Amino acid sequence: MSTLTILQKLKQRRAATKRNIIQFYNEATEDYEFWSKDFNMHFGYYIPFKTNLCKRDSMLNQMTQQVFDRLNVPKKNSLVVDLGCGIGGAIQYGLRKYPLLHIIGVTLSTFQVHEGNKRLKHKNAIILEEDYCNTSFTSNSINGAYAIESFCHSGHSKKALQEAYRILKPNTRLVIADAFIKKNEEHLCAGGHYCYENLCKGWSLQGLGNINEVKKILTEIGFKTIKIEDISFRVAPSVLHVPFAITGFILKKLIKKERLKPQSRKNLRGSFFALLAGLHMKSFGYYLITAEK
Repeated sequence: MSTLTILQKLKQRRAATKRNIIQFYNEATEDYEFWSKDFNMHFGYYIPFKTNLCKRDSMLNQMTQQVFDRLNVPKKNSLVVDLGCGIGGAIQYGLRKYPLLHIIGVTLSTFQVHEGNKRLKHKNAIILEEDYCNTSFTSNSINGAYAIESFCHSGHSKKALQEAYRILKPNTRLVIADAFIKKNEEHLCAGGHYCYENLCKGWSLQGLGNINEVKKILTEIGFKTIKIEDISFRVAPSVLHVPFAITGFILKKLIKKERLKPQSRKNLRGSFFALLAGLHMKSFGYYLITAEK
């Protein structure tokens, strides 16, 4: 059997269907409190003397700040969309910093919609149960859109990028913060490929986009002034928190004599292999992408 055929079979086996993603987040979201008290479901951005290495949320919130800085929207009455918002951690942060913004989040998870909207009550925000590849927003109606570690669930697909382009007003921006591969899957070494497969299975990811291919797709769609920043070293300190967070979570469960749910096991597995994948720096990287319509 050829290498290409094997890869195709592996892709089919790990494919993150909409049902997989919904189940993962419906059942595992509550466990994210072990990672972030602010329910930030992403990695962080470290700035020496500004963020605290020992306080994870300091770095996680700084990642959200970096995204909002690059959106560059008027901070009063602008409508911003969080494409794959989770339980609304980034939305909460954005409204604390810019209370006159209006933010709409979209997620496939009923649990996240319910819990997120409880936390956003009486604020200029709402979370909708929608697919970020096919939203209900009118074309050319949004002042800014961002996706923090969410487009990976669709493999950074052209469909997701096209939908973001459709809903944005001219001269506004899409900002993506996420991990990407630097080469095609078939060119990954054995160790890198093993980490990649287990990362995708653990977190119900369709896959990570090739950073060069994603830039090409953004250009083809019509985005202009595309800026790609490799921030892997900024992200690394928060990734190093993974083994300590996993250990603390398991010990907490043991002390309470609670069993680990299947989705919690998958989540922990994905986190562990995200750390291992980060060691393959020639194959994986974490990027901030800013693309203007």
